[in-house]
Amino acid sequence: MDAAARDGAARTRAWGLFLALFSSVCFGASGPFGKALIEAGLGPLQAVWLRIAVAALVLVPAAVIWRGRAAARGLRPHLRALTVYGLTGVAGCQACYFVAASRLPVGVAILLEFSGPVIVLGWLRVVRRAPVHRTAAAGVAIAMTGLALVVQVWTGLSLDPVGLAAGLGAAACQASYFLIVDRLTGRVDPLVITCAGSVVAAAALAGLAAPWALPWDVLGAAVPVAGHTAPGWTLVAWIGIVSTVLAYLTGVAGLQRLSAQVGGAICYTEAVAAALIAWAALGERLTAVQMLGGAVVLTGAYIAQRAAVPPAGQALSPRNRRTPRNTDTAGSTTATSAPSATAAEA
Repeated sequence: MDAAARDGAARTRAWGLFLALFSSVCFGASGPFGKALIEAGLGPLQAVWLRIAVAALVLVPAAVIWRGRAAARGLRPHLRALTVYGLTGVAGCQACYFVAASRLPVGVAILLEFSGPVIVLGWLRVVRRAPVHRTAAAGVAIAMTGLALVVQVWTGLSLDPVGLAAGLGAAACQASYFLIVDRLTGRVDPLVITCAGSVVAAAALAGLAAPWALPWDVLGAAVPVAGHTAPGWTLVAWIGIVSTVLAYLTGVAGLQRLSAQVGGAICYTEAVAAALIAWAALGERLTAVQMLGGAVVLTGAYIAQRAAVPPAGQALSPRNRRTPRNTDTAGSTTATSAPSATAAEA
């Protein structure tokens, strides 16, 4: 690879890392606002459904205006993959997490959900028979250890078969999210991916969230949040636009420039962002163990991102990942910030 190509690859990776981390912060920022809405009277799944429905209402006209016919052309050949993406990576991950969190300690539910990157590594190695970069695998392992400290997984430890199954289901859905976006990189526009996923997820969750029974008066009421009050609809707008539209768009667009293995480690920073935002906005106390865990997570993410280096002669860019597809040294091509429900747990 010549100097120009190396510089281009470095810039692409840096931009991808920035967008991926920004996505994690956006996902993590939903916590205080979603929690306030739930305490005001919304059910957890109702809050999630509102979040995704608002995102769909924003993304559909955006895709039509900015992509037009290109959006339709991008949809048709990949309808099955986009449908599975919406059902698993968006709707399934949220629903399974909330079932797990209702039957297990929240920390255990979070840790189970975030075992998704481990499934990604196993899938790439066993099913795709792609090489797993040792640096990325080490980063995932270190980040997951740090996450266990952040969520204090040992607190109130108990085991419920249904909760365990739901937590593992959330992990599988999270892994599906990474792998499907990986498959669609260079083939479907990120805006179209995000739009289609939101529409499918909103439709799928409608039966569980029962929007016809939703206490709509909460949207017009003054909802206490972070020592202040705000109209409920502004909180819904925040979690819908910032923590869903921006989070998914920057995640898909940013981490298309990395690999699924690297993205798996980066996604752990969402839990750190959520904890810091809860500390700043709600005054929730962080223990020394949690702060140590946050440092370990960031260390794991830093180690993993070093694997996002293309092979000689190939620039690290989504444009180089069209069919036929060449895998990078990490054995994969893309990822996106994880569609976690932990912040939306709100």
